[in-house]
Amino acid sequence: MSGTRSCENKKDAQLESGGSYLEEWQCDSGIGSIRSLQGQLGEGEPRSPGARGVPSSDKVPDPPCIGKEGSDGSLEVDERLDSSYGSASLVELLSGMEGTPRKEEEEEERLRQQLVETFTFISEDGDTLLHLAIIHCVPSLALGCIAQLPIEVLELQNDLFQTPLHLSVYLEQSSVVEALVLKGVSTALQDRNGNTPLHLACEQQSLECAQLLLLQEPISAKNLEARRIPQALQLQNWQGLTCLHISTLKGNLKLMTLLVKKGADINVQDGTSGKTPLHLAVENHDEMAVKHLLKMGAQVDTQMYNGCTPLHLAVGRKDAAIAAILCQSGADTLLRNMEDETAQDLADGNDDILTLLPFDDLKISGKPVVHSS
Repeated sequence: MSGTRSCENKKDAQLESGGSYLEEWQCDSGIGSIRSLQGQLGEGEPRSPGARGVPSSDKVPDPPCIGKEGSDGSLEVDERLDSSYGSASLVELLSGMEGTPRKEEEEEERLRQQLVETFTFISEDGDTLLHLAIIHCVPSLALGCIAQLPIEVLELQNDLFQTPLHLSVYLEQSSVVEALVLKGVSTALQDRNGNTPLHLACEQQSLECAQLLLLQEPISAKNLEARRIPQALQLQNWQGLTCLHISTLKGNLKLMTLLVKKGADINVQDGTSGKTPLHLAVENHDEMAVKHLLKMGAQVDTQMYNGCTPLHLAVGRKDAAIAAILCQSGADTLLRNMEDETAQDLADGNDDILTLLPFDDLKISGKPVVHSS
C-alpha cells in the first residue's frame, strides 16, 4: 500500500507540474513536451525570466518555430521557418526595386517640367527670364538659359519686339551675343523700329558684336553645326536705312569696311530718298568717309530718287573740299536732277566751287558746249 501511495503521489506531483505520467520503466524522449525538452537542458541553469535577472512580469517572446502550450497540455504550432522563397515579402521587395528607377525618372521629368516653366516665364512686358537676365546684367543666368532652352524660346520677342539678341547687342554683352549666335538664333528679326541686332550694333558702334553677328564659320570645332547664315545686309529698318547707311552716318570706317567685306552693297539706296552711303557722307561733311567709300568702289555719280548726285549735294551745301574730292574722282558735273539743275547751277555765286566746275553757257543747236576752266 505504501508503494502504491508513493507511486500515486509521484503521479500527482508530475501532473501538478504540468507533465505527463510515466511508468517507472518508461523513458520520455522529450519530443512530445516542451517542458520535458527544457528539463533535459541541465538542472543547474536557470530557465525562468526571474532567474535570469528579468522581471517576471515582463513577457518574453516565444522562440521561433516553437508552439504555445494549450490548456490541455498539447502543443499549438504558431508558425514555421522557411527559406522565404515565394513569400509575399520577397515579391514586394523585388517589385519595389523595379519601381525605384521609374520613380527617379518621374522625379527628373517633374523637375525638368518645372525648369522649363521657369525658363519660359513671361512678364507683363513680354520679357522672358532670358530677357530679364540680360536687362539686369546677369550673364551667368543668361548663359544658363541659353544652354537649356530651345531656339524657339530664345527667339521670343517682347512687347517692343526685342529678342534677347537685340538686348544683348544693345547692352554690348558680347559673351551672351556669342552664345546666342552659336546656338543658331535668327539674326534677321526686327524690333519695333525695324532694327535687326546688326542695325543696333552699328548704332552702338560695337565692332565686336557686329563681328559676332556676321560669323559664317564656327568659332569652335566642337560646334560644327553652328554655322551662321549671312546677315541680310540689305535689310532696311522703318527709316529705310541699312546697316551700311547707319555705320556711314556714324562715320565708323572699321564698321563700314567690315560690312562691305561681308557683302553689303556699297551703293545701296535708302528706302525714303534713294541716298547711297556716299550721299550721306557728303551730307555729313565727312571727308574721311567720302574718301573711304570712293576707295572701296562707291559710284561717284549715283543719283537719288530726285536725280541729285553726291556732287549736287556737295555744291548745294557749299562744301568746296568734298566737291573737289568728287570731281577728282570723275564726278559728272553736267548731270541734271529732276529740277533740271546741274551742279554748276547750284554753285551760282560761289567762286570757290565754280573754279572746280566747267561752264556750259555756250550752246550749239541747243546743246551746251562744255569748257573746262
